[in-house]
Amino acid sequence: MATSLIHTLRRRWLSIGLLALLAVGLPVGCTKLEEKERELVFRIEPGTASWFHGLPAGVKDMTLSVPEFGDSQSIHAWWWPARKADAPTLLYLHGSRWNLTGQLFRIEQLHAMGFAVLAIDYRGFGESRGELPSERTLYEDAEIAWQRLTELQPDPAKRFIYGHSLGGAVAVNLADSLGRDRHTPPLAGLIIESTFTNLADAATEVASEYTSLPVRWLLSQKFDSLSKIGDIKVPVLIAHGTGDRYVPARFSESLYQAANQPKRLLLIDGGNHNNSMRTGSREYREAIRTLFSQQMIGKG
Repeated sequence: MATSLIHTLRRRWLSIGLLALLAVGLPVGCTKLEEKERELVFRIEPGTASWFHGLPAGVKDMTLSVPEFGDSQSIHAWWWPARKADAPTLLYLHGSRWNLTGQLFRIEQLHAMGFAVLAIDYRGFGESRGELPSERTLYEDAEIAWQRLTELQPDPAKRFIYGHSLGGAVAVNLADSLGRDRHTPPLAGLIIESTFTNLADAATEVASEYTSLPVRWLLSQKFDSLSKIGDIKVPVLIAHGTGDRYVPARFSESLYQAANQPKRLLLIDGGNHNNSMRTGSREYREAIRTLFSQQMIGKG
């Protein structure tokens, strides 16, 4: 009973918040409305995740910045080299709410597959300095992190992007941007997990249980992966747990249909929003080996 109640409350966060904005948003004004929307979308939890117990040996703290940031903004990152110097290297882009300290369990699994991992907190998350994030600033932060990754891994054939949940939309945007106006994209592949077609579809899915009002009309943050994934020119692995109660697996099925070959849809039986990589670890490794022809994955 208690578990069911917690699940219901968690699913209601976006719909209730957006309905409140619909009721009071117009008198408040568009700027304030957008700010409240961003607070609801990103739901930033301050501090350290309760299940974080420190960094594994070999992980290095980094600070990424550009001149435009000045002294008030920066991107905090973790760099975890693989055992092999020539290992494939992956940019890890997380979703809403939790900062890097809440992501370590998934980063550890990717590292165990053989990837070197560069993981970032967007400005406003964790130790990254900055104001309330937006769709635009997340995209900017991913591009800055990618530039650093190209220095860490000079070989385009060994560069990958991974995005979880909302981070999947950031990953799709980055892969699309990197491939635009290029005959050969500077990366080898894209992995997205537990993500959605666009934010309007995700918000409508949640809100449909409680209202028939047009929630999608309220959203200024688009995160529209469905309109971009068909332009991506590298292999795409799309993973989703069939037991995901927050973001239905059918969103990944729609993304798969829109993506170009070579592509792979990995539906992990019983996997939820957060544990699909662990639940389907064998299938996950095999999909990566097959799709990206990365024989070193899973061999340390």
